[in-house]
Amino acid sequence: MDSKRLIRRPEVEKLTGLGRSCIYARMSRNEFPKAIPIGGRLVAWNESDIQKWIDDRITEAKAQSAA
Repeated sequence: MDSKRLIRRPEVEKLTGLGRSCIYARMSRNEFPKAIPIGGRLVAWNESDIQKWIDDRITEAKAQSAA
């Protein structure tokens, strides 16, 4: 999936199950895709970056359960 769609934080929270503070904490530790400034104080995330992050978590979980 190579989406060029930008999604705002509430949708990111819904897709990932993470809350606002967790998203920003993980971003600061480079463990989550960075937000993209879209004007003023508004930010959004590339939908395909979020989907890749989700897919990577699923892959890691499967690898750990298989080990």
